[in-house]
Amino acid sequence: MDKKDFLLKDRLIKGITEDGFFKISVVKTTDMVKEAQERHQLSLLSTTMLGRALTGVMLLASELKGEERIQLRFEGDGPIGFMVTEANSLGEVRGYVGNPAAQIDYTKENASLADGIGLGVLTLSKSLYNEAEPRTSTIQLAKSDVTTDIALYLAQSEQIDSAIMLDVGFDKDGNITESGGLLIQKLPGAPDGQIDLLQERLASFPAVHTFFEDGQYIDDVMQKVMSPLKVKELSRQLVDFFCRCSKKRFLNALSMLNHDDLKDMKDESQEIVCQYCNNRENISKEEIAALISTSQAKMN
Repeated sequence: MDKKDFLLKDRLIKGITEDGFFKISVVKTTDMVKEAQERHQLSLLSTTMLGRALTGVMLLASELKGEERIQLRFEGDGPIGFMVTEANSLGEVRGYVGNPAAQIDYTKENASLADGIGLGVLTLSKSLYNEAEPRTSTIQLAKSDVTTDIALYLAQSEQIDSAIMLDVGFDKDGNITESGGLLIQKLPGAPDGQIDLLQERLASFPAVHTFFEDGQYIDDVMQKVMSPLKVKELSRQLVDFFCRCSKKRFLNALSMLNHDDLKDMKDESQEIVCQYCNNRENISKEEIAALISTSQAKMN
């Protein structure tokens, strides 16, 4: 891999304006969304909406520490049904949709991508260090386009004025070209109204994925979006579609079943599928027998 290819890999960059009034995160998620599409065999509709949600959850998770994580769950009455995405600050992102093959009937008047999710709610859960239970907030979906809904969550639940862009681009054959997003947040002391000007400015920009289609680095995008304000880089990191599921984790999950349920599985192997990444693991008859023996021993 040459230097240019390395610089164009999926990654996130964080910065702060020199006046200390705004912080910005820019993320490129092209390969991550392509992998999600391939793993889950997603339609164009599901690719677009899940791609936005994967990008958005990574931007939110970049504010966490270590292995703290954020989960977004969109649930509505549209053909997608629901979407779940999860990320931590290490750049590990994963997610899935209820109906991977979801489509929209564009023959209906005023049909739009937002119909994919439809009317519903967004639930955000944060798993933080030193807290036994996740912090959870739920809001009604504003436009069901993911972008607006995350912005509304930040304004209502976090009370942070923000400007956000998320999108996935496709070529004429329906192949993903680029995917990415950016998040600008107002910091304490920032002049009133300035975030509104930034939001208006972003509204005049082309879709964020087009910056990457032009071969620009995340550094270029960060500077261009905030110009004429000067931005100082705070950090950068690679991001990836990554799931920590494993056969050991599946066996641990099965060991939590009660003894009778385990006995019902004896004499045949079991295939277990991870919802998040679609990985499949075969649990043999012998492994199930060992779980039953352990469960029996605990009962004695």
